Amino acid sequence: MSRKKKEETEITNKKDNGKKLRVIPLGGMREIGKNMTVFEYGDDLIVIDCGMAFPDTRMPGIDVIIPDFHYLRENRDKIRGILITHGHEDHIGALPWLLKEFDVPVYATPMSMKLIEIKLDNTRPKVESKKLQVVRAGDSLSIGAFGIEFIHVNHSIADAVSIALTTPVGTVFFTGDFKIDYTPTTVDPIDLGKIAEIGNRGVLALISESTNAERPGHSLSEREVGKAFKDIFADAAGRIIVATFSSNVFRLQQVISTAESYGRKVLILGRSMLNVFEAANSLGYLSYQPSTIMDIQSIDRFPAEEIVILATGSQGEPMSALSRLAYSEHRSTEIMEGDTVILSSSMIPGSEEAIYRVVNELFMKGAQVIYESLSEVHASGHARQDELKQILTLTKPRYFIPSHGEFRMLYRHAELASQMGIPNERIVLTKNGEILEFSEDGNLNFSGYTEGAGILIDGSGMGDVDEYVLNDRLRLADEGVVSVTVVIDAQANRLYGDPVVQAKGFIYESEMKHVIELCQERVKEIADELWKKKKPLGGHMTSDDMRDKIQKTLYELTRRRPVVMVAVIAI
Repeated sequence: MSRKKKEETEITNKKDNGKKLRVIPLGGMREIGKNMTVFEYGDDLIVIDCGMAFPDTRMPGIDVIIPDFHYLRENRDKIRGILITHGHEDHIGALPWLLKEFDVPVYATPMSMKLIEIKLDNTRPKVESKKLQVVRAGDSLSIGAFGIEFIHVNHSIADAVSIALTTPVGTVFFTGDFKIDYTPTTVDPIDLGKIAEIGNRGVLALISESTNAERPGHSLSEREVGKAFKDIFADAAGRIIVATFSSNVFRLQQVISTAESYGRKVLILGRSMLNVFEAANSLGYLSYQPSTIMDIQSIDRFPAEEIVILATGSQGEPMSALSRLAYSEHRSTEIMEGDTVILSSSMIPGSEEAIYRVVNELFMKGAQVIYESLSEVHASGHARQDELKQILTLTKPRYFIPSHGEFRMLYRHAELASQMGIPNERIVLTKNGEILEFSEDGNLNFSGYTEGAGILIDGSGMGDVDEYVLNDRLRLADEGVVSVTVVIDAQANRLYGDPVVQAKGFIYESEMKHVIELCQERVKEIADELWKKKKPLGGHMTSDDMRDKIQKTLYELTRRRPVVMVAVIAI
């Protein structure tokens, strides 16, 4: 953030916002992941979701990205609670970092809370909170100036909710992730009646997810996936391996039910899949015969045609169960000729290369592989255009704020809202860190900025990696590194032997000797130039000066710019 923006933020934060509702997205705008939005009225502040994002190829060494808590630190005494829409990582993944710093209540539905508890328990050091409170769809709360209603919606995880926030300024309807599924498998359809009721009461602003805003029509019902499973199971002669998102309890249930109907046992592989299975089972969300679930030690006691394996790894993750099966790295079993592998998931952007690498390996092992482009083995949990339009119609918002998506998704969602009759001046394409204020008269104003870029987590470090560190890592990956060590005999004013030059990831080994010799000659030339001017080498042959000259020499020779490290030692 520029100094000017920081000053604007400080001035804005110091002002008494009076009877105004502030809405501040700290994540999820113009990106996929790390969803987090702050709502503030007077001395009361609540947060919806606290998720993380995963790094892309431009972030080597980064494990995850979490929202920046700068604004929360500035307003620590106002925080009244965290509301969770559902239990996906991009909505709960940053909670361990937040709860280490802020002792505040967290309100979540049963499945979401189970996953939060598992996440906190698995964090090292363990994070404990005595303020975890379970809520359910249909519940209402009053927290400070906010009236809160949790509304049941369909999504690719159990217990997902939308949230209606009633404030003295007006009602904000926050959809969270959702789809409209008229024929879900084990739960009720989305509560459109409640959403319509809230719309009839009047909605100041609709904040709606945009993940599938580019896709026309209506999303596939989860029940259709079950029909595809039955067709595949009926034809499969050997083992069936189903890789899917571990959090999709409905998909797990469909696989287990289909396996039972064809007399097959189910083996669950992958820590996250087991965690979700145990969490859902403890809540009574799964229905099956106890004898259906088998353990890994029993796999050799059953013929291939009686086995189904539920595995993590639908995105080609290197350490997942499916990848270890494909590359024969699992300690107990591997892919065999005659296996049928079902990738029951969509491809997350950026994962395509890893997925197809695993798919190729599966085919080479003799497996039959079925994925979304070949069969309806996956139903997205995100609403398409017709569903997004329906929510706009039911809520009839004065203002519309598309969220949860890259900019092109937000833009397409904004176009839909415009087509539905919302004036363009009331459609807000905001970004992380922007502070919006709604006044008593229902008007919206931009009020300033706060930190919204996100914090990079590198191992155990939080916030100690910035764009300069990433740039260095990318240069190391792209161009390599050259190190030069020069030892000077300060007494005799001469080089103490030849300079030591080493290079890694820079150039072919066959050419390395020539490059090293040129670098050594360049160092000697610099020393000769200084000696002819009667200048002491130890005082004038500096590391910075040497680095620039060697960098220039290497570029002229190879047209590459490796990271150059120079050490000048005088003895």
